[in-house]
Amino acid sequence: MGSGRWSPTTYHERADAKVASGRDTFDYSHKAISSGQFRPHQTLDPQHLDFRESRDSVEHPNSNAIIIGLDVTGSMGRVVRGIHANLPQLHELLLGHNYVADPQVLFAAVGDATCDAVPLQVGQFESDNRMDQNLENMILEGGGGGGKKESYELMLYVAARHTRSDCWEKRGRKGYLFMIGDEAAYPAVSREEVNRLIGPGLQADLPLPQLIEEVRQRYHVYFVIPGGASHGADNDILDFWHRHLGRQSIIQLDDPQETSECIALTIGVSEGVITAADGARHLQRKGLLGRTIDRLTQALSGIIPSSGKPADSGDRARRL
Repeated sequence: MGSGRWSPTTYHERADAKVASGRDTFDYSHKAISSGQFRPHQTLDPQHLDFRESRDSVEHPNSNAIIIGLDVTGSMGRVVRGIHANLPQLHELLLGHNYVADPQVLFAAVGDATCDAVPLQVGQFESDNRMDQNLENMILEGGGGGGKKESYELMLYVAARHTRSDCWEKRGRKGYLFMIGDEAAYPAVSREEVNRLIGPGLQADLPLPQLIEEVRQRYHVYFVIPGGASHGADNDILDFWHRHLGRQSIIQLDDPQETSECIALTIGVSEGVITAADGARHLQRKGLLGRTIDRLTQALSGIIPSSGKPADSGDRARRL
C-alpha cells in the first residue's frame, strides 16, 4: 500500500463537506456509540490480519514506514481529534521540509482488551488522504479498564509480527513507531487476546520485554504522553516506560495539540536532516508561539545523532 500523494485541498474539502452536512468528523464512531453496535470499520478491522505493508513504488521509490498508535480510552479521544486537525501541519513539516523521503503513515487505535468492545483497530500504511479516512473511521470508545493499564502491547505485537516494509527489507533502515498514551501496558501479549482479535498464530503469551526487543529490531520506538492526559504526570507510569523503553525514549508534552509537530520534528532531527535550530525556524514560519517552540526545540537538541544517521531510539535523549 502507500500509493498516491497527500493533498491539503482534499483534506479541507472533506472536512468542510462534513461540517456542511452537520456530521461529526468521527461520524462512524458517533454512530457506533449511539447505536451500541461496536464493530471496527472494515478498513481498520484486525480480524484475520496478515500484513500491513509499506512498499516502494514509482511514486514513492524510497518509502519510509511510520506507525502512530493512539490510545482511544477515557479522555484520550481528544488527542486523536487533535492529530486529525493537525494533519496539514504534520505533512507540511514531513513533506514540505523533506524531513524523511516518501513517508507512509499507518494509524492504529488501542483500548483495553480485557473489557473494551473494540480494543484494537489497525489501518494501512498510506501516502495519500486515505490516512485521513483511517483516522475518521476509528471508534473512539472512551472505555478502558482500571489499574492504569491499556493494551499497548497489542499495537507493539502488530508492528512486530504483522508489518513489512521496504525501508527495512531493502535498505536496512528502521521505521518509526510512536505510541501515544498515558498508562502502562500489560506485562505480556495474551495468546487468548491475539487469537480472539486477530486470529490464530501466537502459541504462548509473549512477555513485554521480549516483544519490545523484537519491535526495536525494525522500528525506532517512542512513547508520547500528551499534556493534560489523566495519568500524564503519574510517576508510576513514567517509571514503567522508563524501565521498558529507557528514559530517552519517553516524550512528555504540555499541550496535546503539539503532538503532530513533535512527531514530525523528532523524525527530522533523528534522520539528521535538520538541527534543533532548523526546527525552531520551521515552527516560527508556521506561526507557533515562542513557548511552544522552546519546549519542542529543547527536546530536539538532545536527539541529534553525532554520526548524522539515525541511532537506535534507546540512544536518543529528549524531554518536553
